[in-house]
Amino acid sequence: MKITSKELRKAWLNFYKNKGHVDIGAVSLIGDGTTGVMFNVAGMQPLMPYLLGKKHPMGTRLCNVQGCVRTVDIDSVGDASHFTFFEMMGNWSLGDYFKKEKTAWTFELLTKVFGLDKNKICATVFAGNESAPRDEETANYLKELGIKPENIYYKGKDDNWWELEGTVGTPCGPDNEWFYPITDEKCCDNCDIDCSCGRFVEIGNDVYMQYEKLENGYKPLKNKNVDTGFGFERMLMFLNGIKDGYQTDLFLDVIGYMEKVLNVKYGENEETTKSLRIIADHIRTAVMLIGDENGIVPSNVGAGYILRRLLRRAIRHANKINLKPENIIEVAKIYIEKVYNEAYPNLIAKEDYVLSEIQKEMDKFNKALEQGLKEFDKVLFGIQKHKEFAKLKGEEVKDEISGKAAFRLYDTFGFPLELTVELAQEKGFSVDENGFKNAFTEHQEKSKAVAKGEFKSGLGDSSEQTIKYHTATHLLNAALKLVLGKDCHQMGSNITPERLRFDFPCDHKLSSEEIEKIENIINGWISEGLDVTKEEMKKERAVEIGAEHQFIERYPDIVSVYSIGNVSKEICTGPHVSNTKELGTFKIAKEESSSAGVRRIKGILK
Repeated sequence: MKITSKELRKAWLNFYKNKGHVDIGAVSLIGDGTTGVMFNVAGMQPLMPYLLGKKHPMGTRLCNVQGCVRTVDIDSVGDASHFTFFEMMGNWSLGDYFKKEKTAWTFELLTKVFGLDKNKICATVFAGNESAPRDEETANYLKELGIKPENIYYKGKDDNWWELEGTVGTPCGPDNEWFYPITDEKCCDNCDIDCSCGRFVEIGNDVYMQYEKLENGYKPLKNKNVDTGFGFERMLMFLNGIKDGYQTDLFLDVIGYMEKVLNVKYGENEETTKSLRIIADHIRTAVMLIGDENGIVPSNVGAGYILRRLLRRAIRHANKINLKPENIIEVAKIYIEKVYNEAYPNLIAKEDYVLSEIQKEMDKFNKALEQGLKEFDKVLFGIQKHKEFAKLKGEEVKDEISGKAAFRLYDTFGFPLELTVELAQEKGFSVDENGFKNAFTEHQEKSKAVAKGEFKSGLGDSSEQTIKYHTATHLLNAALKLVLGKDCHQMGSNITPERLRFDFPCDHKLSSEEIEKIENIINGWISEGLDVTKEEMKKERAVEIGAEHQFIERYPDIVSVYSIGNVSKEICTGPHVSNTKELGTFKIAKEESSSAGVRRIKGILK
């Protein structure tokens, strides 16, 4: 069947509302700190407290279409199927109905509403293992509905089991995934859902949370939950027989507008098409993040850095295909006024603000980009000349931009390392990324305005008291965000055995009430006896889970993330105490101006 995005959204919500569900609407894309990630990355993420047992104020049967943002695979955006913003259609049973009702309703939705042939529908269920039995219950319900036995596949834990890794006492259980062939033509006799030809598309899945996770194994839950997730963009593509996500009506007006102003045809030229997709995707995500109820703006830290990276990547590709700034603004307007005007009315209310922030970032970056690209060309010219001289001597020189040159592009012209890498690849060059990291580290060391013998993370030494102050800076950073706003962040620190010094952006002198509130929050955390834990991970993962950082491109590939209970999560080199009770009592000894728009706190521990 052919269906528009607005029709699909209504069909999903109306179907489940007719089954007694309440549309709870979409929550903010921006993580609130309770889920441990910077953005909402899955439709069920905001429901996690209720899936874990908390009562939902709107009942036990819920549904929505939830926006999500994922940037961990940003480099893949530009192909036909990757997006940084996407939506998930979901519905939930919180201790209400279970497998019988859910399998029947998903089957009804697919066959009666979307018109799929029941004889072609395939499903996977949990095969069982030593800890939990084979899910014959779901398989039998599927057979009763009319799904052919040969179209039901039993899969292991990696494919058909959901749980929160590393937790105990949380709900978990098997899931039932639904598949459908996009063509009747088989590539071989064994062409099934496991075939690499891609004939079968995963439509969505129903997770049955029927067990409690134990230290070893599982036990049945008293109240069982259902968590359903169907990808909105994927379903829209599938129902319209489209393999290119940018050819759905979510993007058609935007792509069509760019085709018209550029006098190009989408799909004819591979590089132009890639740029059109990147611009369409990144501007859509930027609109959603700025226009969100907890909207953010481009900056050099946290979620603001991710937004800045998205916008600047879109701007560079726009320049590459001669798309003007006013055209980018028009693309943003199309999303606000035509594509998402009904689903996200907040965008209409914030339209002028959204467009203004995008324009500001374009103005900033285009100015830096113009100068930076000239310097980039000089670097390549220098490499070519060096190669010519080396050739005369019988020597060989790699087509590689040095780490120091890449760092200068970053430090002087604001080029993130990934931008230099992308530009270099387009010209057939590589970048010495390890050399960049070394140059950055060297720059950091030279920039430190602390005493001789300084240790990592701004520490003057590694004494027991200094380590306590270092941990206290993390608590201070977290408390400042609560009192002054989530955009507050560390701009510099200096730690000695006698005190900590912490610089942060602020446009006013802190009042006595604000100072008292900050102290009370920190001392409250100290008295709670929060554990301080360390975990090593890829820096992209650290960003995804919301770890505090500045200039993520400066960090090595593997970073240390220190968490203090649920109140602080930062990329840091350490060291720290093991529990906040070791700190004593925190007191702000002095609050003063450091420079224009920057305040400084000197804190002591008693």
